[in-house]
Amino acid sequence: MTTYNDVPDDEPKAPGIRQTMSDLHTWAGLLCGWFLYAMFLTGTVSYFKDEISQWMRPELPHRAVVPDAAESAQRIANQLIALVPNAPQWSMRLPDERYTTVDSFWRLPRGQGPAANGRNFGSANFDPLTGEKVASRETVGGEFFYRFHFQFHYMPVLWGRWLAGFCAMFMLVAIVSGVITHKKIFTDFFTFRWGKGQRSWLDAHNALSVFGLPFHFMITYTGLVTLMALYMPFGEQAVYKTPAQKQEMTSQLSAFIQPGKATGQPAALAPVDEMVRQAQARWGEGNVGRVTATNAGDAAARVSVTRGEEGRVSMSPQYMLFDGVSGKLLEVKEGVGPAAETRGVLYSLHLGRFSDLHMRWLYFIVSLAGTAMVGTGLVMWTVKRRQKLGNPERPHFGFRLVEKLNIASIAGLSIAMAGFLWGNRLLPQGMAERTAWEVHVFFIVWALTLAHAMLRPSRRAWIEQFWVGAAALALLPVVSALTTERPLWRSLAQGDWVFAGFELMLWVLAGLHVWLAVRTARHQGPKRRAARAPAASNVPAGAAMAKEGA
Repeated sequence: MTTYNDVPDDEPKAPGIRQTMSDLHTWAGLLCGWFLYAMFLTGTVSYFKDEISQWMRPELPHRAVVPDAAESAQRIANQLIALVPNAPQWSMRLPDERYTTVDSFWRLPRGQGPAANGRNFGSANFDPLTGEKVASRETVGGEFFYRFHFQFHYMPVLWGRWLAGFCAMFMLVAIVSGVITHKKIFTDFFTFRWGKGQRSWLDAHNALSVFGLPFHFMITYTGLVTLMALYMPFGEQAVYKTPAQKQEMTSQLSAFIQPGKATGQPAALAPVDEMVRQAQARWGEGNVGRVTATNAGDAAARVSVTRGEEGRVSMSPQYMLFDGVSGKLLEVKEGVGPAAETRGVLYSLHLGRFSDLHMRWLYFIVSLAGTAMVGTGLVMWTVKRRQKLGNPERPHFGFRLVEKLNIASIAGLSIAMAGFLWGNRLLPQGMAERTAWEVHVFFIVWALTLAHAMLRPSRRAWIEQFWVGAAALALLPVVSALTTERPLWRSLAQGDWVFAGFELMLWVLAGLHVWLAVRTARHQGPKRRAARAPAASNVPAGAAMAKEGA
């Protein structure tokens, strides 16, 4: 009978749990690392997507005081009734400190619109003080970064969301396996060694990982929860089968009421401002977010006033439903079931819209550290494997491909995002499909960074792209001053901290790219270290020891 102790010493042993987790961590991070880096960086800037949208519409005036929500709602309601009198549904987002216009959209009747398929929509921005459409350049604004963060834009929406979920699951695996791998992870957080090659990259990766570990786990898990009905629809399909059941489930997840059947009997819409004031009396003056009307101008009209997202850590729907003709309050919804409330809290934690300015900055900083964590992990893979190559100066194709994709995904993405903002300032305002071309500029610039990385030596490509990114970011406030009437000095004089803060942050990020370019230029690669080795060997032993002691 053979026992474990009878196994020969030269018999290969199975890898331990930490080695297994290390391999899993490495490959889970690498296979989805480029997508995860893009998701993290665009998601990070999306915490200020409303401010980005304001900067990308410089024609809109700065307002130190937020217009009255009730009066603004009435003005825009009058405009929408005249603009789309037969719309089965229209909705407006009321102005607040972060968004100074009224963003409205409407659903067109079946058979109208470009597609004539019953799912046609229109949208416009209105001035809350005059009720007129705002005269500003067409732009997707910060919404592009937010949507790209989990849809990747050009691919079909469902495919993009499935890919984002797949990568988020890999991120969750990488986080858990990384914690298991590093048994001294909290000790490593306080250890950083400059100029030590692979050791320095590992120290940076560990420190960034531990710094925001609870946040990284939370943001990854809650990201999956936001689209859980897409990834795991089976429970919903098994329980909610009839139209009434599906409508009940929808009411638990969304305050967006569906339009009922119109009667065909004309009836004037009741004053919307009075409905908003009732909501303000219940939730507070600054806590009304949206007004939605269905079948306005018909006897079956309904109006819902939705509570805003600030000040409550839940995205679960809260609204007041009114009869659109009499203005009578029909329903107040302020609570949902435990499962829906749990989902609402997790959703809110992911988006961070409940937070004030200081909390948004905290989200931004920790999320930026998560972006750097992914980036350092990608770079560390190449640094570690370069040392194992037979000829580090002539690596194989697979290694070169990973290295080039790292350059375009990390340094190139910064240039592409800056290019998107340059496009906003330089594209002609009357240009056809201007909004689409802003996005096209983003992807064209990004593709050029990949081509540059493929054609240039890797080290030079890193340095050159960091310098280009620094220049593109630093010059944006200058371009904005030359092409708009909102230069930085005027924004500072007017106390417009949305414009001023955004442009000052561009210079901070430009400085970060300068630092990265300088550090990369000073880094000694394998070839330079090898060239220095003979000279170092000629130094007398005593001098070398003295230098080491110093």
